[in-house]
Amino acid sequence: MKLQVKDLILDNNVFVAPMAGVTDLSYRLILKEFGAGLIYTEMISDKGLLYDNQKTKDMIEISDYEKPIALQLFGSDVESMVNAAILIDKESNCDIIDINMGCPVPKVTKAGSGSKLMTTPELAKQIVSSIVKVVNKPVSVKFRSGWDHRSINAVSFAKAMEEAGASLIAIHGRTRTDMYSGRVDLDIIKEVKAAVKIPVIGNGDIKSPEDAKMMIDYTNCDGVMIGRGLMGNPWLIKQTVDYLETGNYEKEISIATKKAYLLKHLDNLIKYKGEHIAILEMRTHGAWYVKGLPGATKIKTQIVHAKSVE
Repeated sequence: MKLQVKDLILDNNVFVAPMAGVTDLSYRLILKEFGAGLIYTEMISDKGLLYDNQKTKDMIEISDYEKPIALQLFGSDVESMVNAAILIDKESNCDIIDINMGCPVPKVTKAGSGSKLMTTPELAKQIVSSIVKVVNKPVSVKFRSGWDHRSINAVSFAKAMEEAGASLIAIHGRTRTDMYSGRVDLDIIKEVKAAVKIPVIGNGDIKSPEDAKMMIDYTNCDGVMIGRGLMGNPWLIKQTVDYLETGNYEKEISIATKKAYLLKHLDNLIKYKGEHIAILEMRTHGAWYVKGLPGATKIKTQIVHAKSVE
């Protein structure tokens, strides 16, 4: 199903979540092959951009092939977030600027960023409204159901983001204190969808095409965002798109296909990050690719202890 975000028309409503150490250029190029409607980058620091950190600046470079792309920005200071967004709006080839208000990681929340912004909704609203006023690209916001179970405020937060001018919101149906444990709360996603007029994307626990359809059917959300289910499993995108559009999908992915994409991912890492970093990062990615295969434990051990590409 096509989805419109401001003036941007997306081919379908199956999105790739922003994941640090996962949705870098090397993997985004693979995910693109499987037809994601929108792919989010790893989160990018406002301060890193403004302090001219080269690694951070490299992260805002988007090729035409990758598009459409949402570039995710995090921070908690209004002025620096606005200045970083202006820089992205002018210099990046991305299609959407996304504001991270959902990351639960302590090093992010301790600085008042990520999901910590859900405890300061007025500040969160000010950040979004200030950015919307000065950029041309659509602005989206990703957040959680709340900080903890005593302060679930996703509905009022979603309304505030809509009032601030956000063109799309994505909600992970867990609190910050849940991290990734327990089951995703579909009811809160349903409530958020009913409360706003802008597109709402549901996120959390989508490990199969059936999970995606169930989330859409139950919550009436406009689309789904897949995160951890895509680790070493890029074909889940096409499977989900096919299932939502036709009711059918290719269930069996051959060992040869998995091997081919593992090697393609490795080649991409070598090309963009160099052999040394590629070997280190493939220890994690490789383990995800071989999960569930015959002899997976032995293969994982070999990958983890690999000292060279050979």
